[in-house]
Amino acid sequence: MTSLLTHSNPISYLPNSSPTPSKSPFFTHSKTLKPFKSKPLTIKSILQYNRKPELAGDTPRVVVITSGKGGVGKTTTTANIGLSLARLGFSVVAIDADVGLRNLDLLLGLESRVNYTVVEVLNGDCRLDQALVRDKRFSNFELLCISKPRSKLPIGFGGKALVWLVDALKDREEGCPDFILIDCPAGIDAGFITAITPANEAVLVTTPDITALRDADRVIGLLECDGIRDIKMMVNRVRTDMIKGEDMMSVLDVQEMLGLALLGVIPEDSEVIRSTNRGFPLVLNKPPTLAGLAFEQAAWRLVEQDSMKAVMVEEEPKKRGFFSFFGG
Repeated sequence: MTSLLTHSNPISYLPNSSPTPSKSPFFTHSKTLKPFKSKPLTIKSILQYNRKPELAGDTPRVVVITSGKGGVGKTTTTANIGLSLARLGFSVVAIDADVGLRNLDLLLGLESRVNYTVVEVLNGDCRLDQALVRDKRFSNFELLCISKPRSKLPIGFGGKALVWLVDALKDREEGCPDFILIDCPAGIDAGFITAITPANEAVLVTTPDITALRDADRVIGLLECDGIRDIKMMVNRVRTDMIKGEDMMSVLDVQEMLGLALLGVIPEDSEVIRSTNRGFPLVLNKPPTLAGLAFEQAAWRLVEQDSMKAVMVEEEPKKRGFFSFFGG
């Protein structure tokens, strides 16, 4: 069995329905599938491109993007979700909380413009606005790095310092940002505790493999102990061909194991590596890729505090090879 992803907003699926009239503001697409029953099942998707998502909750929304396991796509998710939010018209400050191993500036193509960090702000060497790096493509997106590469934090730096930083962003003259995204370091040590302290929401990034899921389950417990109850999940690097071949867990299996609301599903895409090496986030590609569209839809759901769901569909039978005649 595999999982078919259906979206509650901005995408919804209506079974056995007639096509929408041409005067509708929605873009519609109908497709006939082979269901379990004898008669065909028509599934119609309605994409709401005629409106801007409505921001839910109080601002600023402080969201930590974490996973526990390294290499699952936290920084890639932060960069693409952040720029997607900026494209939707929301003001965003992305904080790279990975001390000594920062990479968010590389993915955004801003590495040459980071002159000051939070450490210099705390030491009194610069102002907060000097440490904020404004993106030239979107003026409502700013990057803030905790420290310089291969550097160590002062002994007194911890969760309270990051809470002070978030409060300073709220009270600055330019106005309070709509979103503060915190790119959390891997692991569950002091850096993890520092990154999650000021957050009131969390996005847990994982991949459909047992090592990432075990670490993700541990992180969920730590987030809940810290008082963060609004936790949503992003499943990254999903390959439908491996799911159909029963070589990879389906998205529904992952959701049942972790018990979290599903924010988005990102398919495996070779364009991710190219965009990373160019410092050009995936959501800015033209024409857009499947992974880029998935990040944009996840950003839309994050704005409206929405989620998506996975349902089971019939999987295709495995193809039998030549040697199957001999029992192979």
